[in-house]
Amino acid sequence: MINEELQSLISTWIPELEFTEEKSQFLNITVQPEHLHQLMSQLKSNPKTNFNYLFCLSGVDWEVAMGVVYHLESTIHRHSIVVKVKTTDRENPTFDSVCDIWYTAEFHEREVFDFFGIKFNNHPNLKRLFLTEEWDGFPLRKDYVDEINMVIK
Repeated sequence: MINEELQSLISTWIPELEFTEEKSQFLNITVQPEHLHQLMSQLKSNPKTNFNYLFCLSGVDWEVAMGVVYHLESTIHRHSIVVKVKTTDRENPTFDSVCDIWYTAEFHEREVFDFFGIKFNNHPNLKRLFLTEEWDGFPLRKDYVDEINMVIK
């Protein structure tokens, strides 16, 4: 399916979705947090889309919002999309986990939690992955201050 066909189909599922082609080959979809899990489930299970491969999940700090960007591909139909979800709640950024849809997301969501502090509802083992439990803060946030390296300088 080409991007226009994907957009036409997917827009019937959830009317509030925003679509853009941000100077890339991928159709970009922005979804509201309350519709994230529903959209992702439909993207994988619908035979016309069949996005069976989550090949990238990244945390993002847009300064005014925290979010997650998902790159999906259908290995059957050979089409790809990007799904973005955002929240302005920097104190408690939380989204639904998609690891029940794509098992590989379990690891990636832990990494995003570790470095950005974004929590994932219904994640089976949400804890730090690389940093110690005693680590204070989330080093990939733009407002993070590295107290240790400031003292060394």
